[in-house]
Amino acid sequence: MSLITRTPVLWALFVLMVLCAFAFQYFSPAVGGQYLDMLDEPVVIREAFAAMTPEQKSAHFWVTVLVDTAFPISFGLLFAGLAWRFFGKLGQVAAVPGFAVLIVDLTENTIQALALSGAADALDAKAWVTPLKMGLFYLAAAIALVALGIAVFRMVTKKKT
Repeated sequence: MSLITRTPVLWALFVLMVLCAFAFQYFSPAVGGQYLDMLDEPVVIREAFAAMTPEQKSAHFWVTVLVDTAFPISFGLLFAGLAWRFFGKLGQVAAVPGFAVLIVDLTENTIQALALSGAADALDAKAWVTPLKMGLFYLAAAIALVALGIAVFRMVTKKKT
């Protein structure tokens, strides 16, 4: 686990996260402008899914499998690594939301990929998976921001001595 707390790894995860965010913007027109990832109401999900052309479903499938697999890995490990590194003895506990959001997001991606490929329809599960993902994301991001604050505080106080 100490690997994800190293400075070069944290920077690499940050860069990967930013690249994935840009990739979502780039591929947005190909999926019809609406990603299923942000929808959690079953009726709205089904309407958006039904409105997609086969080409949009295919594009959304590949964005989900490629970009939206790398994205939660990058931010989940980044958030967990920052918490682990800067929260001292509480680091392991503070890192849990980062690991949890990674797992929940990948679960959501699996649900979407199965539906988009036509293999299985479990889209109704997004009614609880997506809000759980978003809650964990915000919690892990807040913890990571506090960790960055701790890091900045340590750098500033170290320079003064």
